[in-house]
Amino acid sequence: RLAAGGFVSASGGRPGAMFSWMGKDGRRKKEPELFQTVSEGLRRLYAQKLLPLEETYRFHDFHSPALEEADFDNKPMVLLVGQYSTGKTTFIRHLIEHDFPGMRIGPEPTTDSFIAVMHGDQDGVVPGNALVVDPKKPFRKLNAFGNAFLNRFNCAQLPNPVLESISIIDTPGILSGEKQRISRGYDFAAVLEWFAERVDRIILLFDAHKLDISDEFSEVIKAMKNHEDKIRVVLNKADQIHTQQLMRVYGALMWSLGKIINTPEVIRVYIGSFWSQPLLIAENRKLFEAEEQDLFKDIQTLPRNAALRKLNDLIKRARLAKVHAYIISSLKKEMPTVFGKENKKKELINSLGDIYQKIEKEHQISPGDFPSLKKMQDHLQTMDFTKFQSLKPKLLDMVDDMLANDIARLMTMVRQEEAQMPKQIVHGGAFEGTMNGPFGAGYGEGAGEGIDEVEWVVGKDKPMYDEIFYTLSPVNGKVTGASAKKEMVKSKLPNTVLGKIWKLADVDKDGMLDDDEFALANHLIKVKLEGHELPNELPDHLIPPSKRRQE
Repeated sequence: RLAAGGFVSASGGRPGAMFSWMGKDGRRKKEPELFQTVSEGLRRLYAQKLLPLEETYRFHDFHSPALEEADFDNKPMVLLVGQYSTGKTTFIRHLIEHDFPGMRIGPEPTTDSFIAVMHGDQDGVVPGNALVVDPKKPFRKLNAFGNAFLNRFNCAQLPNPVLESISIIDTPGILSGEKQRISRGYDFAAVLEWFAERVDRIILLFDAHKLDISDEFSEVIKAMKNHEDKIRVVLNKADQIHTQQLMRVYGALMWSLGKIINTPEVIRVYIGSFWSQPLLIAENRKLFEAEEQDLFKDIQTLPRNAALRKLNDLIKRARLAKVHAYIISSLKKEMPTVFGKENKKKELINSLGDIYQKIEKEHQISPGDFPSLKKMQDHLQTMDFTKFQSLKPKLLDMVDDMLANDIARLMTMVRQEEAQMPKQIVHGGAFEGTMNGPFGAGYGEGAGEGIDEVEWVVGKDKPMYDEIFYTLSPVNGKVTGASAKKEMVKSKLPNTVLGKIWKLADVDKDGMLDDDEFALANHLIKVKLEGHELPNELPDHLIPPSKRRQE
């Protein structure tokens, strides 16, 4: 590569001349590069600073293929994974409220292919072999998994508002028992690991009646190690069991997952019935509605956080590439130049764990940054160690500079881009039905109670509140803050909450409460005690009629 400014020293071995030039122009080299967008910045940083390190130490042969332009520009993707008949395809149908080409639903293992459900101007199916040669789609590197996989991979395209913001990947149902032994003809776990690295959200679906985690499913979940931050769990078909059974099923699911996903924090599980049919057992309707809203909100934020996710994934990749470079160069260093190469190779593969520890101490690297020991040993069996490169500090310095300086600048750009863009959320399909109107989350409940009523909703309980009000000896029809406080603290709510209620209830802001305001304060206390959140501003329907006239 040329130095900054495109100059090459032709001083013929006179270092003085070269360094005098560096004194003037070296500063230009250190100036930060200017990027128009975050995705352009990520693309250029990867190509200029990380890719040379990956290629030198054959990172792509061990871990993950090189990133391409489409990987930086594509829409957020959601990967659905689960055993057969857990409702993956139905879940997609529920989200987009539309059948998609190639869709098959049934109790038996129906989806036997990977289907990328993406936006297109018209309905159609693009087969796998055509997909992996399309430079605009982020699937070109799947070519490495061969024909057995590509024959079972296609893209369903359709015009749909949900798919304008996200793409969804449907996967074959994971088999259990005897069926597992039938070979798929390609490395299923490796394909899912490839997707896990590139998607924004991984949703693991479980059926409330089928909680057993088969060997294949367990292997798949373990392959997603290092991507736990993307994983969400959905316990589907929960409307088919009663509350008591549901509690037991939830406990059993958490116990099963705890044995496979080794994270200190509890993984987020959404419980519900994710399809558009009536609930079979409706006793948990409120719970299912709240859970569905939470899941929808999580999916809706994906477009907004897409740049941040790509940035995070590039940092993860850079850290792994650095560790990989240290491992490969250590193996190269230990290899004899002439005799006994094969024996030394076997010895080094067997003692790879010790090499890991040595690198960990020497370079102060966290043990969590190292690749899987067994996988690394398996890959190394087929490699020619003599072709490995020795350590090149310059390449590592470039990556360190990227992590220390360039990424920090991109982080500020991410926030600026978010602020400039209109609020990016997924819209259409199932996301539309619960946004506004009487079926929106929490409509007509808590502080929203009485929103459509002509009468003031506090009025029905006002006689009861008036009795208490007149025991507080009001002066000129009003009670002081000190008098009201004595009554309000009986609710045992914290002072921070009571302070907020006081501000909302003191509509005329005179530091005192009349009978209407006192009734309103008690109504808000009741709302909070019933487990609802208080509004930040008093809604119009809660303003006492006497104060509305003033306005």
